[in-house]
Amino acid sequence: MINHASNLLAKSVLKLEEEFRQLLTSYSKPVEPDRLFDCLPQSLRPSTGSPSKGDGTGMKEHQRSLETVVYHPPALIPPRILPLLHELAQQMIQAGHQQQLYTIYKEIRSSVVEQSLRKLGVERLGKEDVQKMQWEVLEAKIGNWIHFMRISVKLLFAAEKKVSDQIFEGQDSLRDQCFAEVTANSVAVLLSFGEAIAKSKRSPEKLFVLLDMYEIMRELQSEMDIVFGSKYCSEMREAAKVLTDRLAETAQETFVDFEEAVEKDATKTSVLDGTVHPLTSYVINYVKFLFDYQSTLKQLFGDADDGNSKDQLGVITTRILQALQSNLDGKSKQYKDPALTQLFLMNNIHYIVRSVRRSEAKDVLGDDWVQIHRRVVQQHANQYKRISWSKILQTLSVQGVSTAGSGSFTGEVTSSNSGISRSTVKDRFKTFNMLFEEIHQRQSQWTVPDSELRESLRLAVAEVLLPAYRSFIKRFGPMIEGGKNPQKYIRYTPEDLERMLTEFFEGKTWKGP
Repeated sequence: MINHASNLLAKSVLKLEEEFRQLLTSYSKPVEPDRLFDCLPQSLRPSTGSPSKGDGTGMKEHQRSLETVVYHPPALIPPRILPLLHELAQQMIQAGHQQQLYTIYKEIRSSVVEQSLRKLGVERLGKEDVQKMQWEVLEAKIGNWIHFMRISVKLLFAAEKKVSDQIFEGQDSLRDQCFAEVTANSVAVLLSFGEAIAKSKRSPEKLFVLLDMYEIMRELQSEMDIVFGSKYCSEMREAAKVLTDRLAETAQETFVDFEEAVEKDATKTSVLDGTVHPLTSYVINYVKFLFDYQSTLKQLFGDADDGNSKDQLGVITTRILQALQSNLDGKSKQYKDPALTQLFLMNNIHYIVRSVRRSEAKDVLGDDWVQIHRRVVQQHANQYKRISWSKILQTLSVQGVSTAGSGSFTGEVTSSNSGISRSTVKDRFKTFNMLFEEIHQRQSQWTVPDSELRESLRLAVAEVLLPAYRSFIKRFGPMIEGGKNPQKYIRYTPEDLERMLTEFFEGKTWKGP
């Protein structure tokens, strides 16, 4: 009689197990990606229906509003079915089959969660896989991973927790244990990719994706603490924290690497015309991108909300720009013509200053920094003028032409020219013509890319050259004009020179240094 009752009870429990398994299996289906996308806030939904086009940085424009957006985790099992599963689970527990219940639940639900992630595009990738990838491919995968982390934590895992909460209501320990086992492998797969990136070979272009990854881990930290809050999930919480710290550390190291790379850049790319060097534009673009990550950089470098955040970012930016200027000084020494050295430095420092003034960097570096470096630009412009034009201006000097007169430009023709040598005047005009033609031929090949700077430099040259030339012609021109072949010596009018100066710094075809 007892055996018969035991058999009946065993059969009854087996029937309960089978009924629970069948019901859970029937309503446990992988979540389609489109359904998950529909649960995202409108601003974060992929425009193409797939996150594969994302780059991670596309979320930047939405960062400020992330605190107010609302996520709507999907119902993974129909609400009407959950009470039935809860009742069956309670009966199995009362019958002493808690372990079987745990095994069935873990087996079915963990498989479904993993399938959902695979459908989404999540794949297990290790350090070796990452190292073999082309940067463009890896960058796209990092962008996708950022989407996957957000979707997984805020939607899929949050929804999964609701399922276990309702099925195992009143059984806290079993509930937490089941949820931990169901999600453990999926969490490990997601975090392993982040670990692989954090451990991969550092390079400057990785800094921004590292910051993106660090941002998403920081953003999800509070949700991770809630969703994976039980003692059974402690390893997952710790793994997420370790990844966040490692991403921060790698980003900091990459940042230091970038500073050093800028200062030591030895690329042989030469700019024969003295224009803005590719390194300058690259570094400035890099700095501009950094300002998209102001809040992240504050966290990364330990800034407190004490009003010093701008100071810290200013220190970072200043270090980079100092490294750049140090490198440019080295590159400028490659020029054989010292005037071109000054033009190159003028162009590049001006580009830096102009870029700073037009970006958020101005607020951080301050007006003093801008004014100091504008003076540096002017100093290089003055040095260019001195080196390029002092010799030719000497040919227009009165000294050495006449023993009479004061030796300074008066702008007047003297009534007496006793002591003046016509041949000396001819030589001066010939020397002037030769020097000017040489300068014109060479410097019309040089480039000043900024139109305002180009015009101001031409004007500065014109302001010293044209008055001196007019004065010289006015004073000594009549001596030549009354002789043979005057056009051989007075080859240019002041208007000719003025016109030819407009051809300077236009970057005409280079024919050799």
